Amino acid sequence: MGGPSAEREVSLSSGRECASALRVAGYEVIEIALGAGRGGEIVSRLSAARPDVVFNALHGRWGEDGCVQGLLEWLGLPYTHSGVLASAVAMDKTLAKQVLRDAGLPVVDSVMASADEVRRRHVLPPPYVVKPNDEGSSVGVYIVHEAANGPPQLSEAMPARVMVETYAPGRELTTAVLGDRPLGVTEIITEGWYDYDAKYTPGGSRHVIPAQVPAAITAACLDYARRAHEALGCRGLSRTDFRWDEARGLDGLILLEINTQPGMTPTSLAPEQAAHAGIDFPALVRWMIEDALCRS
Repeated sequence: MGGPSAEREVSLSSGRECASALRVAGYEVIEIALGAGRGGEIVSRLSAARPDVVFNALHGRWGEDGCVQGLLEWLGLPYTHSGVLASAVAMDKTLAKQVLRDAGLPVVDSVMASADEVRRRHVLPPPYVVKPNDEGSSVGVYIVHEAANGPPQLSEAMPARVMVETYAPGRELTTAVLGDRPLGVTEIITEGWYDYDAKYTPGGSRHVIPAQVPAAITAACLDYARRAHEALGCRGLSRTDFRWDEARGLDGLILLEINTQPGMTPTSLAPEQAAHAGIDFPALVRWMIEDALCRS
């Protein structure tokens, strides 16, 4: 847990909660809170610990983009969540969209552009969204509204190239998949949009499970999430996020992205759905450990 990404604090929270639940489930747990040492640090600490299996509670770059997964493969250690390829593809939003589109799933149109060009002019007609191509937790996201006076003045912290995508209006829905089983549909209700603060600040959002949507939309979310999980080759637990424009019916359901390392506190979206499906938090992390061991 931890690590050098922009999602370090989220990872530490996930890691502490998972460690606690794993102990309740009967496992001996060693907590490894990583700093910025990256490869060398994790190799030395895991070599000293010699675990039977690694519960990967890292988030963001390096922790869920295939890098740490490659190190764990090299060390010969079983680990939770998706493997190298699925992790790398899912973290590259442009590449993931291409895979999902090829699988017949509805995704929003987008282009890659230089950050300087995005600052100079509207690369797409407003409204649109600007985001890094390889970050999670809504880090570095800009929404450019229809009435915007000009293009967004991106911070200097943004990468040199960014994704610009058509804004998808509507309600926020999400579905977790455990193994090959979609767990349910949750609606996320916020005062504004579902940004980093809304995700992680107490009271920043409200989760409604099961989502109060038509049966056809629930069925489509479950089907799309399972197909997205399979198309990217995900393993263990994933979560797929949607926008639904109810005025357009089923045509208004759009797949935004798939998360191979969803938040893992008991009140995070994926564990909430597991609990609603009858799988409490210790049972969920136990399933993930056993799944990792079986795959090894």
